[in-house]
Amino acid sequence: MADGTLKVGTITTSSGSGTITLGQSGETITIPSGVSQSGLGITEADQWRLTADITSNVEPIASNLERVDDASFSKIGTGMSVSSGTWTFPSTGLYFVKFKMYGDAVPDDNIVGVIQTTTDNSSYDENAYGIFSGDGGTVGSATGIAEYFFNVTNTSTHKLQFEVTSIATGGRLQGNTSYSLTNFTFIRLGDSQ
Repeated sequence: MADGTLKVGTITTSSGSGTITLGQSGETITIPSGVSQSGLGITEADQWRLTADITSNVEPIASNLERVDDASFSKIGTGMSVSSGTWTFPSTGLYFVKFKMYGDAVPDDNIVGVIQTTTDNSSYDENAYGIFSGDGGTVGSATGIAEYFFNVTNTSTHKLQFEVTSIATGGRLQGNTSYSLTNFTFIRLGDSQ
């Protein structure tokens, strides 16, 4: 086909279903700025937070969780769901997961947050750790972050949990229902690999 402009209203496969390929290996497809697009880019993004303090080890974190509900907040897509501390993904894909912790640690103590996943809806592996520590002679506030890319190929079997351990007496993971101190972020980056 000669170079030129193709003007159509809809492109479909001859059978009405299946895959349509645009371009081939080594080529680049560009979308000019100012063009409206839908169904491309990030299709799922969600954020939840802890609404009350945790003062002892918890595995998994199963209560005092809420989707962020601030006036300026919005999720993209269906969003995550959680039951008894087990998180279910709305669709397959490669997800960026972030567990941001804020709290108080007593001197010489490390509070540990863990992202753990399963691919069989049964046995969990610990995949990422975030740690914050108490320093000096007083209880100190600090932040820890755990991050992970989770390749969700089946939403029925690929699940996730968060846990917090090593909380000594006087330490806490802080939560609040009015603003995010400890929160959980989920972003679908693209198709599962």
